[in-house]
Amino acid sequence: MELTTRYLGMTLRNPLVASPSPMSQTVDGVRRMADGGVGAVVLYSLFEEQLLREAERDSRLAEAGAESFGEALSYFPDDVDPAESDPGPRRYLSLLERSVTAVDIPVIGSLNGVTPGGWSRYATAMQDAGAAAIELNIYYLPGDPHITGRDVEQRHLDVLDSVKQSVTVPVAVKLSPYFSAMGEMASRLDQAGADGLVLFNRFLQPDIDPETLQVMSAVKLSHPSEARLPRTWISLLHGRIQASLAATTGVEHVTDVVSYLLAGADVVMTTSALLRHGPQHAQVLLNGLEEWMRRKGFDSVDKMRGLLATPPGTDHTDLERSNYVSAMRKANIRVYGSW
Repeated sequence: MELTTRYLGMTLRNPLVASPSPMSQTVDGVRRMADGGVGAVVLYSLFEEQLLREAERDSRLAEAGAESFGEALSYFPDDVDPAESDPGPRRYLSLLERSVTAVDIPVIGSLNGVTPGGWSRYATAMQDAGAAAIELNIYYLPGDPHITGRDVEQRHLDVLDSVKQSVTVPVAVKLSPYFSAMGEMASRLDQAGADGLVLFNRFLQPDIDPETLQVMSAVKLSHPSEARLPRTWISLLHGRIQASLAATTGVEHVTDVVSYLLAGADVVMTTSALLRHGPQHAQVLLNGLEEWMRRKGFDSVDKMRGLLATPPGTDHTDLERSNYVSAMRKANIRVYGSW
């Protein structure tokens, strides 16, 4: 059974990729996921806010007479691991470099932010540390009512452009589905040089506790029911853009992996399932994929990929309207016995 997959111009041993999670905060965690069977690992994200803090430290050190933060850190004893002595960018780059040498699968660096800022500098540093590719996690909820949709779109394009100009490794963009014209945005990113699109980022909306009268922020693991939206857009975009398509969100069972691949995903990313069941769950998903392929008569992932994607030449608007009307019709018949 051939599971080999192409993603971002790289050949992966299979289409299952570990997306950013706490498990990738140590070399041992990265190694355990690789041993679990995934085809690649996306390291946890280096946040824009961490980069800003480092810039502020650089400024303070310069004022105190140190030429750079890196120079100041050179005074640490030789036995101090930079991965332990600094919680920000220095630790991240050290972890990335050591992870690359520890496993035989691609390790992808991840940058999380919303402004072009200093992304290009750290993208270059990630490339120098051995990252096989870079994923730009543009987590941006435009709450300001004066920001236009075109401004939001341009911000994504500016971030991509600044990074693409500074590195030679592939660059993927992880974005949200909340664009007024998602298909056009995907095409613009594709034309601007994105090597891949990761669909979709999950906005972690705060909630309200009526007892404590507090606004709460929390991270909840994804559920398979959340996969319908990214799967729909992957189906619509498959074969229509050059960039690789990575599916993320709602991957718990082998059926989730299979459905994403049938929709046209080049790779299927998972975090929640590995956190719930451990890195070894990757092999459970891969074994299940092979068994499904065997039962259905597919001897390679390439032969099943995109089999149920939206056919070329389809009017997407009419298709989605038709699907909507059909779903409402079935619901009414089920409840009321007629349409």
